[in-house]
Amino acid sequence: MEKTNDQFEVAISLCRDIFEKKMKDYGSAWRILRTSSLTDQIYIKANRIRSIEEKAKSKVDEGARDEFVGIVNYAVMALIQLELGKNSKLELDPAEALELYNRHVYASKALMQNKNHDYDEAWRNMRISSYTDIILMKLLRIKQIEDNKGKTLISEGLDANYQDILNYALFALIKFEEMESK
Repeated sequence: MEKTNDQFEVAISLCRDIFEKKMKDYGSAWRILRTSSLTDQIYIKANRIRSIEEKAKSKVDEGARDEFVGIVNYAVMALIQLELGKNSKLELDPAEALELYNRHVYASKALMQNKNHDYDEAWRNMRISSYTDIILMKLLRIKQIEDNKGKTLISEGLDANYQDILNYALFALIKFEEMESK
């Protein structure tokens, strides 16, 4: 599992770097988005990945890997939005945004480590296309929970689903890295 932890750090540093650069370009304009809008942004990216996987080509310069990075960052933004709520200030200081980003990333990493222990890193034997499908399934679950005003009877809440999406997208980035290094 040490290998996974190292690979996680490499993948998340790529995502964090893009998040930081976009914070410099745009500030925290994303704070205006409701979590349902962030869910839809993730859906657009996951659906595009599935389309690229099925068509085996892309007409837009960004490939599936870039979209998985976007999914990671939008999932973190959604987790931040859940924490701060809509009544909190819109403008975040870049250092504060990064602290929130890291807190949610490492909470998701702890979840990943626990699940990896229990599932013996089964994700390593999965296809990237399965990660895409699972992310899309999680998004449909999130949409249903959102439509139910956040209420569930027995299921995990929004935060757990966003964390799973973040982790599956990071697994895809790790797999891309492994394929490139071969």
